[in-house]
Amino acid sequence: MALIGMLVLAGLALAPIYNGTLLPLLVAAAAAGSVLISVAVRRLPAWTAAPASMLGLAALTFVAVRVSAQAGQIPGGFPDVAREALRNSIPRLLTALIPIEPQPDTVVLPVIATWLAGLAAAEVGVRHGRVLLSYTAPTLLFGGALYLVGPDTTAAAATTWVPLAYAAFAALGLIVTARDPRPVAETTEVLTAADRRTLRLRIGVGAAAGLAIIVALSLLVGPTVAGQGNSTPVDPRGLVTPPQLDSLDENPLVRLSGWNLDKDQHLFDAVVTPGPGASPDPVIRLAVLTDYDGVTWRIGSVYRNAGRVLGRPEGSGPEVTQEITIDELGGRLMPGVATPRRVDGVRVAFDAETGTIAYSESLHKGLAYTVTSRQEPRPDDQALFVAEVPAAEEAGRFLALPGRVPDAIGQLSSHLGEGVSNPYQRAFAIQQWLEDHYKLVDDAPSGHAYPNVEYFLFGPKQAGGQKGTSEQFTAAFAVLARLAGLPTRVVVGFQPRKGDRAIRGGDAVAWPEVLFRDYGWVAFDPRPKSDSVRRPVEDDFKPKAPPSQPPPQSVPPASVSASPQPSRSASAAPPSAPESSGTTTVVAVVSSAAVTVLVLAFFASVPLVLRTRRRRRLEEGPPAARIDAAWSEVLVGLRMAGRPAPPHLTAREIAHYAGTAAVAQAHAKDRRPAVRPPVPPVDELAELVNAVAFAGPQTVGGRPAGPADEQARRAAAQAVAYVDELRDRRPWWRRLLWTFDPRPLRWLRRP
Repeated sequence: MALIGMLVLAGLALAPIYNGTLLPLLVAAAAAGSVLISVAVRRLPAWTAAPASMLGLAALTFVAVRVSAQAGQIPGGFPDVAREALRNSIPRLLTALIPIEPQPDTVVLPVIATWLAGLAAAEVGVRHGRVLLSYTAPTLLFGGALYLVGPDTTAAAATTWVPLAYAAFAALGLIVTARDPRPVAETTEVLTAADRRTLRLRIGVGAAAGLAIIVALSLLVGPTVAGQGNSTPVDPRGLVTPPQLDSLDENPLVRLSGWNLDKDQHLFDAVVTPGPGASPDPVIRLAVLTDYDGVTWRIGSVYRNAGRVLGRPEGSGPEVTQEITIDELGGRLMPGVATPRRVDGVRVAFDAETGTIAYSESLHKGLAYTVTSRQEPRPDDQALFVAEVPAAEEAGRFLALPGRVPDAIGQLSSHLGEGVSNPYQRAFAIQQWLEDHYKLVDDAPSGHAYPNVEYFLFGPKQAGGQKGTSEQFTAAFAVLARLAGLPTRVVVGFQPRKGDRAIRGGDAVAWPEVLFRDYGWVAFDPRPKSDSVRRPVEDDFKPKAPPSQPPPQSVPPASVSASPQPSRSASAAPPSAPESSGTTTVVAVVSSAAVTVLVLAFFASVPLVLRTRRRRRLEEGPPAARIDAAWSEVLVGLRMAGRPAPPHLTAREIAHYAGTAAVAQAHAKDRRPAVRPPVPPVDELAELVNAVAFAGPQTVGGRPAGPADEQARRAAAQAVAYVDELRDRRPWWRRLLWTFDPRPLRWLRRP
């Protein structure tokens, strides 16, 4: 019971980040099944527990996949669904949006982990009686659940009682297994007075020692542990890369001109059913673009895999249901009324910050899904009139204007802000200026970089200036608003026509939104409200700088990256590099490559030079010189091993020292139990060295006499065998350094 309770509580620790109660039920089944099967076979041989438990795990996995697939509306046969769930369970859990939808790939891993933890705990605790040790697997499972929850404060608040209950079950298991199974009569012993005094002394000393340890740990570790209460846990979802958008979806604003030119292109069908209190004609949103680099607006969203439920319920706005069927709309972004809270029929990825959804693959003709949204009402003008915008430190991302903004645009923003006292008035002044002075057309070329915005605002009418699609109106509003200190983003969507379920290219539209404190994002519409004649810009404002030339008709391609990248202004040409920079770069590259090649060649030649020199010194020349060379090899080997021979020792003493140095080296470095060959002695070599050094010149029959060739060969063989064994007793990385170490080349040159 204690083990089952601890395992169930691990599942309850995960429950707050899951939608519904399916996962806790499956985890409870895994906990009970794994422990009870081990208890049932505890009197059988130990090898029977694992096969019996695996059969139970297979059965529960089958049930979990079938039930969760049915609940999550996952199509496909069991083999395909199970294979996909097992392969993608870990990344799926780390990229899923909270609350996580119980689907095969989000429940299989917790169920299997719980079953394996129960099997290990029951075998160790029930069969072998190691109760405290059996708590290891449930505790690791519980810790893993808390780690997966991460910094989710809602989950933490919902499970404050779970750790206390876990500790209670652990204590219960220790208490019920602490009873002595023998009868009381068998355990009762008569203690003498001395025994009782000794027992009291031991109990007192143990209690005092335990109390001292607790106090010491409280003083040393307590402040650190207490300080962690205000820290934010690590979010494991940052370890994986969420789904990314391609370049087509990264900047859907450039698609407006194509849609407006092909007004009859059938993009999708939408049957919108507003709930009580909802707007009768809600706008369908496709994408929210938050990042601007002076050339293009980009989506800065982080999409996470989601189930049917998109985030926890927020807001109290009326519901709007949309039944959408894709026709010719491409990309991965999925249209829906803001803000979606549930999607049925497909598996999607969701960005909680912007409230936009994306499909896991490219949209295709016939794809159908249902979106349920919460429509937040727009605040009234009186409330917005006194509203403030977030400070620059809080909303810097929505105020950024990288590069150099044309002077004329900055002058217009300052002109529109004169005499305006609050943020809403500044936003309304920009909207009214664009409404009154510019013309809405369908055939304006696409583009929203600084030069495009400048030409739209100040270009001559006869050359195409001062008119544009909703792309230019929205981009101009957003740039002017950011210059005025208003956090702004751009939204792309569709305005359905009343009584028509078909959404066509002519229904595509863009609009800006401004962020107000306590009210969120508020939409503005800077497009003209009628076809009346617009007032010339020059009548109300004339920039000091001359109008710019017409910009290019095409916008530079958007970067594939979903994150904004800083760039220079589109109107600024890249600085020309000095003429000598290319030559300098080539010289630097060639020099670096040459130095690298020389260094590598030097170290690669070291083993070859050492081997050649050893063979020449030990095999060529008179025997006395070869014996001296063999002795030098031994001395150099001791230095390479980090145990150089003391200079005051004689040859015989060095021979003894060499043997002890090799043995000490083996004891210090070779930690693995292995049979080592004996250290080859160098005693005969030492005797030969003494004979060569101190015997003096000898003559036999008038000819010089000395050591024979056979003695020189034995000396060389002893030296080589000793040095090789000494090297082999070193760790592998020191043997590698030994091979390429150039210092012996210098040591062997010394007399």
